[in-house]
This record gives sequence, structure tokens and C-alpha cells, in this order.
Amino acid sequence: MNRTAPGPVPSLATVGPPRLLAGLDETAWMDREAHLAVHGPAPGPDVEELAAIAEDIGLRGRGGAGFLFARKLRAVAAAQRRKGSSASVVVNGSEGEPGCLKDTALLLYAPHLVLDGALMAARALGAGRVAVGVTRPDVERSVRRALAEREPEPGPQADVTLLPERFVTGESSALVRGIDGGPALPSGRRVRTSESGLGGAPTLLSNTETFAQLAAAARLGSAGYGACGLPTEPGTVMLTVAGTHVVETPTGVPLTYILDLCGTAPGQGVLVGGYHGSWLPPEAARAATVSRDSLAAAGGVLGAGAVLPLPETTCPVGEVVRMARWLAAQSAGQCGPCALGLPSLADALAEAAEGGGQRALDTARARMSAVEQRGACGHPDGSARFVASALAVFADEFAAHALGHGCARPVLGALPLPEGDLLHTAVSGARADSSAQAPAEQLLVDWTLCRGHGLCADLLPGLLRLGADGYPERAVMPLPARMRGRALRAVRRCPALALRIAAAG
Repeated sequence: MNRTAPGPVPSLATVGPPRLLAGLDETAWMDREAHLAVHGPAPGPDVEELAAIAEDIGLRGRGGAGFLFARKLRAVAAAQRRKGSSASVVVNGSEGEPGCLKDTALLLYAPHLVLDGALMAARALGAGRVAVGVTRPDVERSVRRALAEREPEPGPQADVTLLPERFVTGESSALVRGIDGGPALPSGRRVRTSESGLGGAPTLLSNTETFAQLAAAARLGSAGYGACGLPTEPGTVMLTVAGTHVVETPTGVPLTYILDLCGTAPGQGVLVGGYHGSWLPPEAARAATVSRDSLAAAGGVLGAGAVLPLPETTCPVGEVVRMARWLAAQSAGQCGPCALGLPSLADALAEAAEGGGQRALDTARARMSAVEQRGACGHPDGSARFVASALAVFADEFAAHALGHGCARPVLGALPLPEGDLLHTAVSGARADSSAQAPAEQLLVDWTLCRGHGLCADLLPGLLRLGADGYPERAVMPLPARMRGRALRAVRRCPALALRIAAAG
């Protein structure tokens, strides 16, 4: 495997005997031969047998939403019968969470286990295609290599698609649209992929770890799979700790044990579930175990398995503002709550952090409520949940900053952001220094108008980049003053009139 490929390389650890990561203590990449030596051949259950296994072990999607896999599998089978059509299977390997690397680790190091689960489900459904959607070139190469090792293999066609690395790429309709050759952006339609996915066919879509767990459970059987973990939540889960360490652990293990294993501690609080997740105060984190029920009781969510402790040395208010700005910049720009509401929310938080008083805090809460349950996808809701949780857990810190009594600690960037991101900087207190002041204007892309002509990228190199689908990678871009003239020319020359310049926030 190419360990110098773009993106951080996960550091692997296990608690107890590994399952999904088995064999990686002997080799850096599980080729087909090593995979079969460790796991053996994949079984071939039919749809109901596979659904029964998933139901017995309570298998839920491991990408964030936690939807019951057996229910999703049966829904696809029912839609097939009703429509008299074929089906497809999609592996969501996009992992747009900057603080999450567990799916990347599986596809980089053990791709055959993931493919086993996806192909097993496809054969059970009689599906004609398995599509893997990824956003990292090194992950794409790993999956292609694994697929090449399986040729010629009878059964469904399997392929991998490299998609733009955006936070919203992993949303189900965005992923399907991207794999189908369209823009990897949420469609805004309230139609389940189990009814209409790839090419309009019923589609079983789940994340990377879910298919790997399915492959392990089908081999072990329900009883064998439940030999570790909690009786109510059997088996193992994959976690990403502090944005660098990937851990496979049985459920029920104390969260503090996992943090200690990775050389860290609860600090000022722990963000669980990723950037659409929730903060746990230190005392709640110390009492929690790795399980959905325990984290929910503490006010958190397992979500995408990201565990991000906040060190004592960084400013929590500045970290939250920094992340709120990044989440606002990840908008697909397709609805008001996302394109306008999230930047407005981030600005209100920043004003509070800079001594804006109680009025600024009240404004932030009002703007947070205004975006909830109104978006074209789940991004506004998830971002609002992150902010609401931060305002609750760091209430004293926000109140002190709002009154002008900040903590004087630097913002160290403890919450990971993609390398090279315009917001990936360390700043002092809750305010950047004068050399890192945010631009006063921003360039916006209206996805409802954009037709992917690509002229804008030629006119604005260094500011606007096109993704693999030929569309701009981002909908909102801070606009440096020195580039305003060129940006204005791009706005005027856009054939679809999809660009505009607006005041930041």
C-alpha cells in the first residue's frame, strides 16, 4: 500500500482479539490470499438468512444514522418484488468527516472484508452491481487493487468511483448522484435509496464498516458474533480517536480506557459522533462506555464513531467557532437554512466569542433554531446539534467570552480539518491575528444553476477547484481582496449565472 498517499494515515489499535482488523499485525495490506487465510471463504446466504443474521445481532449502519440493516435489506428486496426490477448495492466509503478515519482504514488495509459483505448482500438480492464511492485517491487505488485480485469472479459487477471530498458527499442522495455521473450533492428529494437509488433502481446503501461487520457476522454466526461485547449490543465497533487513531473494540469498554489507550484524556470535554454529534462534559465521558445506549444516556451519540477529546490547553469557544465556520463552508448551497443560515449562525457565535454580550449569544441560539428541520438534507440539523451541545457543555466559557472575559488560551486546532483547508489554521484566543483575518467577502456557487461548464476554474486558479464530477468542490469560498477583480470577471462570464459575490456571513 502507498503510505505516502494524500490524507492522514490511520494508526491502528485493538482492544482484545481483532475481528475486522485481524491479520494487520502481520501485513500492511490484506491481499486476497492473506484475507482468505485469516477469514476463510465468504458464505452465500439468501436474503432472509442474511436479514435474520443482521437482525439477531442488531446490526445498524455505522455511518452516523444507525438505521437497522435488516430493515433496509428487506425494504430493498420488497421494492424489487414490487417493481419487478434489479437492484444495486452501494458502499459509502466517502467519510467526509475530517475527524473520522475508520472507514478509510478498512478500505486502505482490509478492502476484501468490505467487498465480501457488499458482494454477499448483492448476491442475496440478485443485484447486478456493487458500487464503492470514495473520496481519497489512495483509497480508490486500494479498492481497485482488491477488485483486480478478484477477477474473474462470477456474480455482480463491482467498481469504485472517486468523488469530490466534501462533507456532504456522504449524504445518500449525493453519493448516488455522484456515482451515477451527476453532481455529488444532495438531491433534496425525500425518496429512500431502497426505493430509487442507482439508475432509479432499488439500492442497498450502507457505510464501509457496516458491510465489513456483515461479512464477519455471516462467517461467525449470531452466537459467535455475540461472543464479545454487550448482550444488548453484541460485537465490536470501530472508533477514530483524536482524528488519528483507529481502534476496534468490543462494546461495553469504558470510554476512558479507549482514550488512555490512545494517549489522551477527556480534557475539557469529548465530542462523540463526529461534527454532527454532541459534546460530553468530562464527568459524563468518564462514566460512559462504548455503546449506543450508554452514550445516549450521557447525552451523546455513537454516530460515525469519531471520538474527539478537547485538550485543556486550547480555547473551547474558539474551537467551536472555527468548526462552525467550516461546517457553514461545507454547505451544498441548495437551501436557505444551509447557504444563509449556517454562515449567519457561525457569525453570531464569533461575535459572542469576541465580547458581543448576551445579545450575541441569544442571536446565536435564535439562528440555530431557525435552521433546524428546514434543510434539503441533514447538514443544517447536524450542525445545529453540534452548536447546541457546545453551548450547553461550554456554557460558562461562552458566557465569559461574551462578556469580554475570554480564557486567553490559543485555538490550537484540536478538532481536525482537512489539510490545506482555508480554515485550517491555529489562531490566538477566539480571534485570528491580523495576518489571518477572514476575508470580508465570499464567492458563492448556486448549485441549482451550475451546469459544470468549468470556466470559473480557469478564471480563478488557486481559489476555485473542480471535483472529479466537473463541478466546483465547494459552494462557499472566502474571497481574498486581491482576487476580487478576477472573481467579478468570473461572475460576469459564468454561462449559467451560477456565481455571485456576497459579504462574508
